[in-house]
Amino acid sequence: MSRRLVFAAACLSMLTFGVVLTVLGALLPSLIARFGLDKASAGALFPLLTLGVLGGALVFGPVVDRYGFKWMLAAATAVIAIGLEALAFAPSLAAVRVAIVLIGLGGGVVNGGTNALVADISADGRTAGISILGVFFGVGAVGVPFALGTLLRVFDYQSIIAGVGVLVLCPALFAAATRFPDPKHAQAFPIAEAARLVRDPVLLLMGLMLFLESGMEITVGGWTATFFQEELGLAADDAIVYLSLYWLGMMLARLALGSILRRIMSAQALMGGIVIAVLGSALLIATHTVMLAAAGVFLLGVGFAATYPIILGYVADRYAHLSGTAFSVVIVIALLGGTAMPYLSGVLGSLEGLRTSFLIVPTSLVMLGSLLGVVTRRLRTAPAAA
Repeated sequence: MSRRLVFAAACLSMLTFGVVLTVLGALLPSLIARFGLDKASAGALFPLLTLGVLGGALVFGPVVDRYGFKWMLAAATAVIAIGLEALAFAPSLAAVRVAIVLIGLGGGVVNGGTNALVADISADGRTAGISILGVFFGVGAVGVPFALGTLLRVFDYQSIIAGVGVLVLCPALFAAATRFPDPKHAQAFPIAEAARLVRDPVLLLMGLMLFLESGMEITVGGWTATFFQEELGLAADDAIVYLSLYWLGMMLARLALGSILRRIMSAQALMGGIVIAVLGSALLIATHTVMLAAAGVFLLGVGFAATYPIILGYVADRYAHLSGTAFSVVIVIALLGGTAMPYLSGVLGSLEGLRTSFLIVPTSLVMLGSLLGVVTRRLRTAPAAA
């Protein structure tokens, strides 16, 4: 097994998860116009995406601990490709819903599986490895809104998404051709040990932190293009380009995170990110100027960048023996936040406007900072459950 090839396979697969999490937000203005949706109906599409991701997150952990990563990742990326083709040519809103669930299902497996895989093969620097993996998430996340914003002047959105679906097959083929690590529990899965792990309060607290983080990330990623249209009066194609600044900020910050963590402690880096995100949310909510709002969106991406790599690094260090199952637990909790908060933002946006509904973000950031102090203290004092 070549660790570099395995890491490359994980990064290419994670790129497809960037596509998964941004495609709905980038396409939302087009779907609203095509099917005549109001904000509440449009917001109801986000739980479908997260429902699919949740299903993938529930199954991947025990599967990879028992059977390994290779064919699971190859199959999951192929499912994403099928879902994108279905979304591109969906003849009805019901077909759109099915396509979104398929995309989410493959994405949930890819997200959890690639993070657990990189944690396993990067024992000497898990947070740095997961950060680099997150950069490829950012490439996929930036690519969809950027491609739509620039290519919609020439092609319709169905053709663009269909082309993206074909490209997603490349990571599936690469994973199928790569030799992966052997399963951790090839003989039998330790059910009793996994049951103790799921009840560990420290793991649940880290899951709660990711609940808040995932909710904020999907809320901002899902509603920013619509915010720029409705609150700042931009055209749909221009609004999508500004959405790409959010993912660009996250990608650049994750590139720098490994270097930052050589100078300061991970908890300090995470708290610094929270402060930056609070500043970005204040700019976005308060300003009526496009450039200041764009700066706010970029700062939100920068501020959010550290949470997932650092928290997943904590999980991988503490639960190395059952890392896949531990990742399943925290990612499932995270996805509950990713389901609830974007939907709540859509409902509040219909009642009070998106500017008001975005107050969810700074409120959640304050809660995240409070939980960080609790978790870091518990990590120093409480023994691991597995």
